[in-house]
Amino acid sequence: MAAEALRRLITEVYPGTEVVAELQSIVESVEWFQTSDAPDLVFMDIHLADGSAFNIFDKTTVACPVVFTTAYDEYALKAFEVNSIDYLLKPINKKDLRRAIDKYRGLSMHGRDAELIGNMLLNIKQNVVAYKSYFLVLERDKLIPLAAKDVAYICIDARMVKAITMSRRTYCLDLPLDDLMHKLDPKLFFRANRQYIISHDAVKDISIWFGGKLSVNLHIGPPERILISKARVSDFKKWFAG
Repeated sequence: MAAEALRRLITEVYPGTEVVAELQSIVESVEWFQTSDAPDLVFMDIHLADGSAFNIFDKTTVACPVVFTTAYDEYALKAFEVNSIDYLLKPINKKDLRRAIDKYRGLSMHGRDAELIGNMLLNIKQNVVAYKSYFLVLERDKLIPLAAKDVAYICIDARMVKAITMSRRTYCLDLPLDDLMHKLDPKLFFRANRQYIISHDAVKDISIWFGGKLSVNLHIGPPERILISKARVSDFKKWFAG
């Protein structure tokens, strides 16, 4: 229904536009991009039938500009990490759709100059990115604000996502780690592995570990080691050293 509504809106705004495919899932999209010529422009809903559309970019090359559509604005930064030129919030109106297509046409007229696109995306990021300063967490029968700066680390424990503060208090969060990383400032928080997100301020020291890994020791340490894989050591060092 969403795809059909978008198709009608596109043809109303720009009659004669040819929609070459409507894809419902990650699997279907990956196969299509691997076997078809790149279209001029893609409109991509972030939430597909079998997961996040960002997974498509991990599995294949999307060699064309993308306009993301979603009902939530917390994915804006992630959208501009891939080849997105715009980001439309639902419900999509004709004015915003026309702006996105005109932006694509403007880039095409300039030969999609890399510097022009880079500067445009930088300006968009600065305007749309707003990271979480607080979370509302449940404590007994009340909702209380939890400041992001007070969080030492976030982990998965007994299939629950928990935030542990600098004062050693534990709160349950109702979001998976992937979604939390989109909401947290990447300068302050790092996804150490599948189980942990750690705060820069909470890092006490770092130990060299077996197999080229690192073991991160926090001031408020969990009972188990927080290991950084060899493949992520370089990213961690860049994050920690700024």
